[in-house]
Amino acid sequence: MPTKKKIEKKQNNFEDKILAYSLDNAILHDGKAQEGAVIGKLFQEGLKKEELPKIIPIIKKIISEVNTLSITKQKEKLESLSNLVVKKEHEERKELQELPNAIKGKVVLRLAPFPSGALHIGNTKTYMLNALYAEKYDGKILFIMDDTIGSEQKQLIPEAFKLIPEAFKWLNVKFEEPIIYKSDRLDIYYKHAEELIKKGYAYVCYCNSETLRNNRAKGIECEHRKQKPQDTLKEWKKMFSMKEGEACLRLKTSMQDKNPAFRDRVLFRISEREHPRVGKRYSVWPMLEFSWAIDDHLLGITHVIRGKDLMMESEMERFIWKIFNWKPCELIHAGLVRIEGIEGIKISKSKAQSEVKSGKFIGWDDPRTWSVQSLKRRGITAEAIREFIKGIGLNQNDIIVPVDNLYSINKKIIDSIAKRFFFVHNPVKIKINKSPKEIAHLNIIPNKEDKKRKIPSNQEIYVSKHDYHEMKTGEMFRLMGLYNFIKENKGFEFHSKGINTNFKAKYLHWLPGDKENEKNLVKVEILMPDGEPIFGLGEEGIKNLKIDDIVQFERMFYARLDKIDKKTNTYYFWFMHK
Repeated sequence: MPTKKKIEKKQNNFEDKILAYSLDNAILHDGKAQEGAVIGKLFQEGLKKEELPKIIPIIKKIISEVNTLSITKQKEKLESLSNLVVKKEHEERKELQELPNAIKGKVVLRLAPFPSGALHIGNTKTYMLNALYAEKYDGKILFIMDDTIGSEQKQLIPEAFKLIPEAFKWLNVKFEEPIIYKSDRLDIYYKHAEELIKKGYAYVCYCNSETLRNNRAKGIECEHRKQKPQDTLKEWKKMFSMKEGEACLRLKTSMQDKNPAFRDRVLFRISEREHPRVGKRYSVWPMLEFSWAIDDHLLGITHVIRGKDLMMESEMERFIWKIFNWKPCELIHAGLVRIEGIEGIKISKSKAQSEVKSGKFIGWDDPRTWSVQSLKRRGITAEAIREFIKGIGLNQNDIIVPVDNLYSINKKIIDSIAKRFFFVHNPVKIKINKSPKEIAHLNIIPNKEDKKRKIPSNQEIYVSKHDYHEMKTGEMFRLMGLYNFIKENKGFEFHSKGINTNFKAKYLHWLPGDKENEKNLVKVEILMPDGEPIFGLGEEGIKNLKIDDIVQFERMFYARLDKIDKKTNTYYFWFMHK
């Protein structure tokens, strides 16, 4: 039994880890640590979900203390704790674990997305893992569009047939051409359904859904289960002229199976809805697990990597392979991943489909969809997404991963090319009495002294509304690259030019507000992750940017230039990350 001293020592060590990760994250994010990122690191260190209620107050307290420190102080404190931080460089070099029975050059994996919408950051994880493993083993990856008819709630949409391949190509997924469509393979599925029927493993059921559900729960065989194979074949052929919901083809499993959901599952159902590719040519459609069982064998798939929410489907595949006496492929189930910090939005293709159709979202690249297209439009790189997913790896347990991990990887990739500018959100004009007429010389890109931007100033200056309301009488402020001033009772007074370490001044980004220089500013609109725009003014140098250029608005965030309207002098950006 652990002693009191050992328990206290363990708690203190964990608090040191919280402090170390809080400092590390704060330095990456302009001095402000983010709770979700710290929690994500602690999960990697062994924190259990049930321990969160006790540990969160400690995390909040430490983060609050860290965020009051200057970045210089944060760096000093981190030096003595740096051995507790697992560096990102190590994470990015993380190797994928080995697949069972995988032979280099012989591995065949598959991408099998259901085309009900664009791929989003959540489901892209599984597809990218398949692609990364194909690369690891010099194998092949087949792209099988899983376009069986779907349900009323989860319908196929025509745009998805273009959006999904577009996303894979942008992510540099090297799949075999041509794309395989399940809607082209219905006759293959029918042939194998009839073989199952002849073997006595399937029957046509006319029970309604309520009866079917009750029978499953009680382990009762329905009256149709006793059909002879030759009779089932006749009923099966009748299904092709029946109405939706009148009948279905069911697989004979055990009605005493310990899992009621596995008892006599549906293999084929009737749907009269129109298919985006084949119209109304077919009305009898296979369930996904039946089509997977057939295709994984016929197409020579060696390994299937899927979420553990598809365990039932895997059992179905194994059951069907056994009936046909087919060699099973490796079925590997990854734990589910919840990406934390996505502004409280539950990401799903069906939800996004509804919002796109209603017009609430601007399209499939709306930032609220978290689709691959939206991430690309925000300026997140394909390389960052690949590294982010590789860092997660083939997790066996459900895990929480902060989206800040993706942002940190992306920041490292784009930081050295992102041009720096001032953007003043909701500008407020102030007059700084006795201030000199000056020109600020600031780096366009950090550490490149040969590339400077010049911002002229006079006594009138624009600051953000937020900064303005935070100003307190007697406080000193420094306009970045310019001079220091103090807020007095009657206004604002110039104090000094140079950086003086004897004075604690708050740094502010700014823009000239005098008539002579104000006319050179540009209007800026930035689309934020919640789908709402913010407005303000930007410095003159923004006029030299081109579409797709990445910028860092100092003291704020990174963004990508999406559109320019020269008539209104407006530059439209998409928020990327901090």
